Amino acid sequence: MHPRALAYRAEAAGIDGTTPSTGRYTVHGQAMSGWLLVALCAATGAYCLLRLRSGGGEHREEAGGDALMGFGMAAMAVPAAVLAPPAWGWMPYAGVFGGAALRALWQARGSAHHAHHLVGSLAMVYMALAMAPGSGGSAHAGHPSGYAAAGGIPLLTGALLLYYAAYVLCSGVRLMPVAAAAGSTAAGAEVQVEVNGGAGGSSGGGREAVPWGARSELALACRVSMGIGMIAMLVTL
Repeated sequence: MHPRALAYRAEAAGIDGTTPSTGRYTVHGQAMSGWLLVALCAATGAYCLLRLRSGGGEHREEAGGDALMGFGMAAMAVPAAVLAPPAWGWMPYAGVFGGAALRALWQARGSAHHAHHLVGSLAMVYMALAMAPGSGGSAHAGHPSGYAAAGGIPLLTGALLLYYAAYVLCSGVRLMPVAAAAGSTAAGAEVQVEVNGGAGGSSGGGREAVPWGARSELALACRVSMGIGMIAMLVTL
């Protein structure tokens, strides 16, 4: 079940949300994990906006797609116990990411990363449809939406989980040498600055620092984070 449907499941079952032994809300841990996912995806989206200022052309296209995915996932992961979505709340997600999927399909001809954007956009559309009232049955009488009955197609959900698990593992392996190379480059730049400074600054003070928005290892780390977040969201379907 989608994270936004967890609160409605308790109500539909006639549960008041507390445990007899402790009296604490049973959705507390689920809401906490939801907020952690919101923070992770929002931070990733914010960094991708920073990347938009650090390049042009294909770089901006990829950064824009990553930013849209990050903020979209953050909005979808907001716990329903805190902010209950309206019955039509799935429609904006389906519309926005349906358009993003069409755009990614056109751009995927020249870039493998846009193919990943295509899969991500389709996954967001799929989760939005799983949130739609009546997608897995009818809504419980008296409740604001049918999210309590939301659910996905097990085979499709499993295929997406396998894809994102493989993507996270492969990207994580690629991230390790990138991070090591970035560290050695930074260390070399510091040594170069010291040498130039000791020589009286004859070569102009060393290399220029790489902007935060142009660091390839951070961009890859953001994509790994979004992949993990997507796994966490798909598992709940």
